[in-house]
Amino acid sequence: MTIEFHDPRAQALKATEPYVPRASLSGSIVVGLLANGFPDSDTFLEAVEGALKERLPSASFKHYNKGNASIRVSDAMLKDITSECEVAIAAYGH
Repeated sequence: MTIEFHDPRAQALKATEPYVPRASLSGSIVVGLLANGFPDSDTFLEAVEGALKERLPSASFKHYNKGNASIRVSDAMLKDITSECEVAIAAYGH
């Protein structure tokens, strides 16, 4: 008996493009931390910030909170994040 395995992944429709940060990770970088508004999502991101500070001591952090997990990020907040940060991390909590 032969067992055949099927790879369920679809073919990519677009070529993968590498992420190129606007700032060197060895220099100063601004990390945006976006909480979605669930309880403790901001607390979780504070812990993420602490872990990242150990690895990126020159990084600075900006915190954002949607305040309501059932809505998307407002255009104004998205504009702030993209203009103020080189990278952003979004998280949720319960």
